[in-house]
Amino acid sequence: MESSSRRLARERVLALLYEAELKAVAPSEVVASLAVPPDPYALEVLAAVEARSGEIDRLVDGAAIGWDIDRMAVVDRNVLRMAVAELLVSDGVPTAVILNEAVDLAAGYSTDESGRFVNGVLATLAARLRPGGDD
Repeated sequence: MESSSRRLARERVLALLYEAELKAVAPSEVVASLAVPPDPYALEVLAAVEARSGEIDRLVDGAAIGWDIDRMAVVDRNVLRMAVAELLVSDGVPTAVILNEAVDLAAGYSTDESGRFVNGVLATLAARLRPGGDD
């Protein structure tokens, strides 16, 4: 899958996670209601976020020093969930790409400080989840 397609898939994942959180339903429930399903990569990431939600939230909570996951901006929280899911299940995607895309999404869709915040949390988690990097 080319990088622009993955970028679009990540934007779709973020939108679907946001919708699921606002509706207080599982991401799979939101996907089931769509007329046009997301592409396979988006479905893979959404499934990972849903299947490993407790683990992902604990990881994010532990790496976000001084920030409880429930107090984070909704977009930041869901960007982090998506990126951590990718770090966990998308072995073929370089760590740097996952982090850069997440930072770009946070900076583009959330607050002025979100890019730096997301970068800090993900850098900590990437060092734990993919020690030594993979690039």
